[in-house]
Amino acid sequence: MPQFTDAYARSFYYLRLSVTDVCNFRCTYCLPNGYKPSGTHNKSFLSLDEIRRVTRAFAAAGTEKVRLTGGEPSMRRDFTDIIAAVRENDAIRQIAMTTNGYRMARDVRAWRAAGLTHINVSVDSLDARQFHAITGQDKFAEVMAGIDAAFDAGFEKVKVNSVLMRDVNSHSLSTFLEWLRLRPIQLRFIELMETGEGSDLFHRHHISGEVIRDQLIMQGWQRQPRGRSDGPAQVFRHPDYQGEVGLIMPYEKDFCASCNRLRVSAMGKLHLCLFGDGGVSLRDLLASDDQQAELQARIAHSLGQKKQTHFLHQGNTGITQNLSFIGG
Repeated sequence: MPQFTDAYARSFYYLRLSVTDVCNFRCTYCLPNGYKPSGTHNKSFLSLDEIRRVTRAFAAAGTEKVRLTGGEPSMRRDFTDIIAAVRENDAIRQIAMTTNGYRMARDVRAWRAAGLTHINVSVDSLDARQFHAITGQDKFAEVMAGIDAAFDAGFEKVKVNSVLMRDVNSHSLSTFLEWLRLRPIQLRFIELMETGEGSDLFHRHHISGEVIRDQLIMQGWQRQPRGRSDGPAQVFRHPDYQGEVGLIMPYEKDFCASCNRLRVSAMGKLHLCLFGDGGVSLRDLLASDDQQAELQARIAHSLGQKKQTHFLHQGNTGITQNLSFIGG
């Protein structure tokens, strides 16, 4: 099977696979009212065998990296088995997850043993009270303990996602930088993005990542080259710091030119873009191992419809109502 490629000669090495829509946090920018099922129930999410088949199909078409996302992926009781199922594919060199961190201290060693190679944790503030206000959960100490547990389990680096928000954490760069001075953490500031339900919050709190980038460059941070299966972050390093800083800026010109990732939802739909209109159902081709060629053909054909860019600048957020499907 040839490499998945679209009409703009972009090759896709990176799959972001949601394994559940359920989340136990209530982040202000994502699910401020908490998770509410939308006519589905947990048994409707992709089964372990379906996950095995879809990742096998992507691996055979050149996928090198799979990120397991949610909702909160560790809400699945079989999450460790899911990691092991993805690990069965030799072509997949990186298995990552994005988590809110509340189960890391307990389970991260088992995840590592099952084959997890990279981990992203969402931490929008280093102030425990503000963390509680943003997430709706008083779990700051547990999440910090989880990050320590990840290092103890053998992870050489932990990525920390922080949604950049004006008047919330945009003024806290120095605090974040001091935190990663002696820790191999890649702190990733993600620009707040407009969604169907979050327009008011977006206009209140959006701030460009350029503000952070300018400060970093003034302080001697240098941008690093990007690997072909890396995510969209612009990564900066400084010789005086063990950690790194990444900036994800979807409103910047040519952001989509380097797109290398596809998404599959927890219900088995292929999404060509986070902010696209709808998805392509794959579920009917995940029932049997014998359907792999047909599954790959449907994915390859669908890539012909992938747009050159998103339309966020025009205020078109597609069907994305909140940010629970970003996955970090």
